[in-house]
Amino acid sequence: MTTTMQAAAAATDAVRMNSLYIGGQWLTPAGRELIPVLNPATEEVIGSIVDADDSDIAAAFAAARQALPEWSALPVSERTAYLDALADALRDQGQQLAVLATSEIGMPLAESRGVQAALPEAVLRSTAQAARDLDWEYQDESGSTVLREPVGVVLGITPWNFPVHQLVAKLAPALAAGCTIVLKPAELTPLNALFLAALCDQVAIPAGVVNLVTGRGSTTGEKLVQSQAYDLVSFTGSLAVGRHIGAVAGDRVVRATLELGGKSPAVVMADADLEAAVRTTVRNCFTNAGQKCNAPTRLIVPAEQRAAAMQIASAAAAEYRLGDPLQAQTTMGPLASDVQRDKVLRYVDGARERGATVAGGRRADRPTGFFVEPAVITDVAETDPVVQEEIFGPVLVILGHQGEADAIRIANDTPYGLSAELWSADPAQTARLVRGIRAGQVRVNGVRSPHPPVAPFGGYKASGLGRELGAFGLEEYLEVKAVLGTFEGEAG
Repeated sequence: MTTTMQAAAAATDAVRMNSLYIGGQWLTPAGRELIPVLNPATEEVIGSIVDADDSDIAAAFAAARQALPEWSALPVSERTAYLDALADALRDQGQQLAVLATSEIGMPLAESRGVQAALPEAVLRSTAQAARDLDWEYQDESGSTVLREPVGVVLGITPWNFPVHQLVAKLAPALAAGCTIVLKPAELTPLNALFLAALCDQVAIPAGVVNLVTGRGSTTGEKLVQSQAYDLVSFTGSLAVGRHIGAVAGDRVVRATLELGGKSPAVVMADADLEAAVRTTVRNCFTNAGQKCNAPTRLIVPAEQRAAAMQIASAAAAEYRLGDPLQAQTTMGPLASDVQRDKVLRYVDGARERGATVAGGRRADRPTGFFVEPAVITDVAETDPVVQEEIFGPVLVILGHQGEADAIRIANDTPYGLSAELWSADPAQTARLVRGIRAGQVRVNGVRSPHPPVAPFGGYKASGLGRELGAFGLEEYLEVKAVLGTFEGEAG
């Protein structure tokens, strides 16, 4: 067995397979369907999970509801101390968690160390600090007392592409706010969630505060959503599922935070460094094989520079090394599943059949794994599906603009508005572009997410409702109460 195989085996051995974490206990219910979990690079089964049923879901919500009064009554300092302890555990076991995440999602290990271990640790610490800094009780100018209180029991449903980060982005603010939570990870990448639940148990987060159930989205996920037992649902995933969850929550008049993807533009102006802008966009687009909601998948350059941009981008894409994501030399891993691989290939093949110029974008010649060569596409209509729809794979489309106003028009011409990137040497032009582009985040001249990770993340339009990270993310899990008249409270 190779060193990387040994590392992967050790990581999966640490996971409590076929178990649920409910009320501070590990349960292995009998008579449930077991769902295999595959390594997308080898197509080997690396574990299995329970498809939870109605009784499991009821038990998880009951545990969360029972734990809520005592947990919400704890001082903020005590709740945030648990977040800090969990962050310490993530730091100490981050390498093992990164290996596990790579084995599940296929993300190159260097990327996993950053976004599946280091970033979740930082989110826990920054959320704890945001809670300590928050004014939980104050008097306004009318003399009324304003209180912030936890919304209650939270249902958190997370996607498969950045599984650890997405779990923590919901777990951290919920716990800091004084909420209890029932988490349901994606069935493609659930082992890291079981690992995280074990860390919650290790740091002695009180029983029932964190609960984890597993299963398919179509079965367990739907039963969770249809439950009457939660006070807020936080979902990250596809637009279609998000619309459904939002409709269910709206019918119950229950709060929903929804992060539903994007078709993010990278706008390059004539005065920018084309080589730097294009190469950076390629790198950001192809992170995690393009399975990234805020990937800059539409490169919008001056029309006269489109051919040059295509040449630069195609050369950069050809430099990627596909292979075992646990090997240091690998720079792009597989897609998460055969379903996702085939979906990406259909998009690329469809564009090619409609006359687009396509570099790469074919099924990779490898004996195992769901690999697709990175694709760069141009000579395509602005209305084409590869321009308008979220593909969630290593596909970059290059479009030409006729100047500032046209660049803003093209950037805004999709249903989404999650993120955008722009490149310009002119501060005044940059300011106009920032204000003209309708997106929840705008990244200027290659700036990535700064630390601490507190900049609000979320989108305009069909990219969803609400924000994650920092103080804005914490507020999503809080109710606001105004007390009119004499009241002597006690802050936090």
